Amino acid sequence: MTDYIAIGGIGAAFFNSGVVGLSSVLLLRGYGVRISGAALAGIITVCGFAFFGKTLYNSLPITLGAWFYAYLNKKSFKELAVTSLYATALGPLVSTLSFGMGFPVWKGILAGYLAGFVIGLIITPLANAFFSFHQGYNLYNTGFAAGIIGMVATGLLRMFGLQVNTVSIVSSGNNLTLSVPLLLICLILLLVGLRKNRWSFRNYHRLVKLPGRLRTDFIETCGYGLTLINMGLMGFISWCYIMIAGGQINGPTIGALLTIIGFSAYGKHLLNTIPIFIGAFIASVLNMHDPSNTVDVIAVLFGSTLAPIAGSFGPLAGIAAGFIHVSMALNIGYLHGGMNLYNNGFSGAFVAAFLTPLFTMVQEWGSRCKESV
Repeated sequence: MTDYIAIGGIGAAFFNSGVVGLSSVLLLRGYGVRISGAALAGIITVCGFAFFGKTLYNSLPITLGAWFYAYLNKKSFKELAVTSLYATALGPLVSTLSFGMGFPVWKGILAGYLAGFVIGLIITPLANAFFSFHQGYNLYNTGFAAGIIGMVATGLLRMFGLQVNTVSIVSSGNNLTLSVPLLLICLILLLVGLRKNRWSFRNYHRLVKLPGRLRTDFIETCGYGLTLINMGLMGFISWCYIMIAGGQINGPTIGALLTIIGFSAYGKHLLNTIPIFIGAFIASVLNMHDPSNTVDVIAVLFGSTLAPIAGSFGPLAGIAAGFIHVSMALNIGYLHGGMNLYNNGFSGAFVAAFLTPLFTMVQEWGSRCKESV
């Protein structure tokens, strides 16, 4: 976890996020990709992670690999452009091989770019195959595929005596300064959404009734107005959680907040996310760590990857999922050595795979009992 605000300052971090975000928009626009819920989530997510791990340098080879995969399979890159945005989760592996292993500069860059190209080449078929593992109850599906790739890559590096250690560099003391632009973004989203929805929350209840299981596109099902309203509200709620927990607004927490805003167009809403927050917060309070610690705060926020569980099986199931997620997220990072930025998507898939069959069984039992009565 490398906070670019701590390394380069607030201006440099925002500049990096802007460059990565603008490049993503130009990529999708260049290939004529329609702005769907998935595309909007992808763009905002990469902007968020550009505050603590992503750069244009470490994203480019992965995107090129995804393009080459499309070329080999005679597909239009338009079909894979959004997936290529999520695939940049493994950007830290590119940077680590390039500059963190003690290789000569040209060898490091070559190794990093070759690894990134291979990642882009293989991540799409892996992500498609791994979807069945969690059945769409983990919204960060590519994060799971990236975690598996990162785990294999880290294992290979360690096997040959190359040390891969997790890093934790975070900033603090900027809550007021950074809250202003974040709250302004949320307010703009809310106001634009209200304007498109005739200055009302009309039909918002329909959106929050959707389970949010993966590939639920709120733009398609509910329109831009309600989707933007949802994004703004979810941003406010996420900011409130950071403040309640006593956390810091820094690169990682900005990344988590923006990711939630992005996926509020693609599965997350108040009713399926708040139970996850509650369960994850309880786990943060009860465990041996400080709930205001940045690692704990983002584990709670990113735990909303399991929002479809609360949406499908109810708030109690969501609380249980959030609680268990924290235990996984805080301990699974060693496997990929921090190479996978979407660590919570990796851990969330295991939690979903573990809990979903159990909740389905309980749901079936409940249905049988009602029928017998």
